[in-house]
Amino acid sequence: MPVITSSNYSAPRVLFTGHMQTIYPVLVRGVPRPPYSRERINTPDSDFLDLDWVINKNSHLVVLCHGLEGNSSRTYMKGMVRGFSDSDFDVLAWNYRGCSAEPNKKPYSYHSGATYDLELVVKHAVGKGYKRISLIGFSLGGNMVLKYLGEDSTDKPDELTSAVAYSVPLDLLDCSKQIHKRSNFFYEQRFLRSFFKKIKEKSEVFTEIDKTKLDQVNSVYDFDELYTAPLSGYENAIDYYEKCSSMNFIQGIDISTLVVNALNDPFLGANCFDQSEFKKTNHVVFELPKEGGHCGFPSFNNQGRYWSEMRALEFVREKQMRGATNSRIFYR
Repeated sequence: MPVITSSNYSAPRVLFTGHMQTIYPVLVRGVPRPPYSRERINTPDSDFLDLDWVINKNSHLVVLCHGLEGNSSRTYMKGMVRGFSDSDFDVLAWNYRGCSAEPNKKPYSYHSGATYDLELVVKHAVGKGYKRISLIGFSLGGNMVLKYLGEDSTDKPDELTSAVAYSVPLDLLDCSKQIHKRSNFFYEQRFLRSFFKKIKEKSEVFTEIDKTKLDQVNSVYDFDELYTAPLSGYENAIDYYEKCSSMNFIQGIDISTLVVNALNDPFLGANCFDQSEFKKTNHVVFELPKEGGHCGFPSFNNQGRYWSEMRALEFVREKQMRGATNSRIFYR
């Protein structure tokens, strides 16, 4: 599939750095909360997932997967929900374990490779009778989407027709190093504060969680080494990163998929722009805008739509018009 390096995205002139394009949508953009209808489903291991729906009685469902420490109320999620629901798609924005304002019931929660939960959500949607399902993931959610689609072990239904992934940490180790750079101090500290709060709460319930180890955590890598990996069944952070980095699953993807990583994304390491795996596949388009930041892609227009939302809608509609069969190839 083609690698698109001449993307038509151009950031507003006043937002001239990747950091500004990342932060502006979070701090300034206002998107009304969608008219969500919440559903709770149980997992096979006696935990739960909270699903937020917007129903237009369409047979085509768009499933949104949020980023690290996000949820269905994040601005980028609400913007994408609005974009698709205004176009009459049904939309499902699901919350990972422990991300819906209520602690989950297990010592472990979610991680970049927790595709078993995404698989459960997709099967649940198929059981509701949807004829077409498209997946859209942001950052960690984008990694999860690509890993899910490329895995041999997951049972992917025929209803899955297309996918879009934004700001994807294709190489998790590289990104853990990137986020620890001095220029990203603000972002990493924000994540760590959220991690610490959850660990302290969980340690009051689960004796296997030792909150005193938090004194050894100075980076996202440290947290993954001491908590994420062991609680999720991995030997260590390196084992977790190697087994869950979505770059290793690109060749297994057999539905039309768009991956968009902005070249000025402050979260992504150099390996996340490597084109080699994408040039070997007939199903995945890799688009590399020069600008956009991390899960940003702000646009100033009368409709209040961001480029990422319009691009995703364009891609999904193209698959829909072509019949959205797995054998179709998308060329821009």
